Amino acid sequence: MSSDGVVRGTPKDSSEIQLVDITPQLLDANRASLNAAVPQALLDYKPEPYRIGPGDQLYITVWDHPELTSPAGVQQQTQANGRLVRSDGTLFYPYLGSTKVAGLTIEELRQNITAKLAKYIEKPQVDINVVGFNSQKVVLQGAFMKTDPQSVTAVPLTLGQAIGIATVNADQANVSDLVLSRDGHDYHIDLSTFANLPNIPNDIYLKAGDRIFLPYNDTKEVYVMGEVMRPAPVPFRTVAYLSLTQAIGRAGGLNPNTSSGKEVYVIRGAKNLENTPPKVFQLDARSPTAFALGDEFMVKPGDVVFVGAAGITRWNRVISQLLPSATIVTSAAAANYSATH
Repeated sequence: MSSDGVVRGTPKDSSEIQLVDITPQLLDANRASLNAAVPQALLDYKPEPYRIGPGDQLYITVWDHPELTSPAGVQQQTQANGRLVRSDGTLFYPYLGSTKVAGLTIEELRQNITAKLAKYIEKPQVDINVVGFNSQKVVLQGAFMKTDPQSVTAVPLTLGQAIGIATVNADQANVSDLVLSRDGHDYHIDLSTFANLPNIPNDIYLKAGDRIFLPYNDTKEVYVMGEVMRPAPVPFRTVAYLSLTQAIGRAGGLNPNTSSGKEVYVIRGAKNLENTPPKVFQLDARSPTAFALGDEFMVKPGDVVFVGAAGITRWNRVISQLLPSATIVTSAAAANYSATH
């Protein structure tokens, strides 16, 4: 291993493996980089005032003029007196006729109607509310319990709110790779980082036309191998994130008779060896403090957790492999001696 901490391959195998010890300093660096896991472009977006669109239903109040406010009668519900924005973006209103309203903010439309009514009514007082937000939607797909489109309203909708309404299917969702598609660009978000950054979901505002896709967790697993009680793939299906300690625990823990606590490795990038050298994280698990580190080190889907064998175990295995050969040689020698004497 060179002084830079990289284990370099032989000339025949030019791959490089970076060996990194799991230490408090590494965990601090990982926590500091969590903000970088959230695309900055999403954090920078700030919602604009709501703009009226086709399909919206408006309730227009003109004070002291119920005939303009409630043409269906004041006894009717608000929806019955709502005015629908037509597919071409226009709205019919008394004294104004057919007026283009799509693309206007609520305040812009209020000022527009107030100015036009002033020709017929002295000092009109106009108020406008959107009672049906139907023109702007956010689409949700994938491993959610509810995938109905959600409306973008005058109150900004955040990613956290949208996920909360849709409800993640914990048994099927791959929370490490949510995809938010916006304006032709796909942003990949690891929801497991939100456990350590609780305010981030409410700092990401959604805009009309956004598509949120949460993939299914059919093949997302961590592979626990070596000297553990039950070597097996460990799925992410019921948790938002998985620590190294949890992964080993689900495999039954370290084998107390054969494992080497010094040789606990997490191999990352093993599936893409041709393009990217793998990174190997090592945990010296011989002390309780080390397991505290392991509880904060988060594994990722596709990681391989390997626990090496203790020195005595390796020695016993070598002996067990040699003994049968030695027995055969001894038996053959004994048979040869008997045949010649």
